[in-house]
Amino acid sequence: MPDYLPFNPHPRPPAAPLPALACDSQFHVFGPRERYPVRPGAAYEMPTATWQVAQRLHATLGLQRGVIVQATTYGADHQVVLDALAGLNGTGPRRYLGCANAAVLLERDDDYLATLHAAGVRGARFTRGGLGISFGPAEMDRALARVRELGWYVKVQPEPNGVAEQMKAFADLDVPVLVDHMGRADPAAGDADPSLRCLLQLLERGNFWVMLSLSEKLSHQGEPWDDVVPLAQRLLQAAPQRCVWGSDWPHPVSVKQPPNEGALLDLLRRFAPDDTTLRRVLVDNPAEFFGFDATVEATA
Repeated sequence: MPDYLPFNPHPRPPAAPLPALACDSQFHVFGPRERYPVRPGAAYEMPTATWQVAQRLHATLGLQRGVIVQATTYGADHQVVLDALAGLNGTGPRRYLGCANAAVLLERDDDYLATLHAAGVRGARFTRGGLGISFGPAEMDRALARVRELGWYVKVQPEPNGVAEQMKAFADLDVPVLVDHMGRADPAAGDADPSLRCLLQLLERGNFWVMLSLSEKLSHQGEPWDDVVPLAQRLLQAAPQRCVWGSDWPHPVSVKQPPNEGALLDLLRRFAPDDTTLRRVLVDNPAEFFGFDATVEATA
């Protein structure tokens, strides 16, 4: 298993403060290994990145909400997410929710899924095939049926060459669907990119959403990632009410030094330069999609 680079240990705040209740709509937690063993056959293992470190990161950045996304590293065993949700939420208002790996829909029973739901898990992520968890047609039908039964959303991680082909399995769903990483559209191709065209078509429906994330890996130019700005703005133009933002901390399977999250939030301000759009992406849209408790807002 190759070694991947750890997160930047010195995050800085963004250049301008974020709106209250800003949300990191995707981050992961890893380890420690002796507490959370890696599943057999896992495609990758990351250096330790605990919920306590994520909590400090969010405090530095000014983020007050977040969604923990289960990594394929742990497959259907979600103890790392359950413990993180318990630690981050404590006894106060629930400001952190979770997203399961879709493997759990086939490998665990109803009681386990009920435990996840009670802890704040509200969706299931279907990960790209190269990470070792995939579904045949019958398995996909069963997994999606359980999503409907639970009242969860579907999350789709794009393949490295873009999301266009894999969306055929999800295009006719009537549940909320969140497409990660701007569909991994190629920023150099503009509107000619098939994944961008696919996303724009899906965004014309009311139940498809997109995450403005992974800029550092989509960019051909490197920091400050100027070439990604038109792509993100194109998506925001198409559906400003259905775009969210995620850090993707600690940036799994990075072979180049992961970015400073403060710089990623400065980039988001270039995507959404006016305060109204920025608040939509960081506060209003994630509150609607993930279902954060509205009573928390009154206490923020």
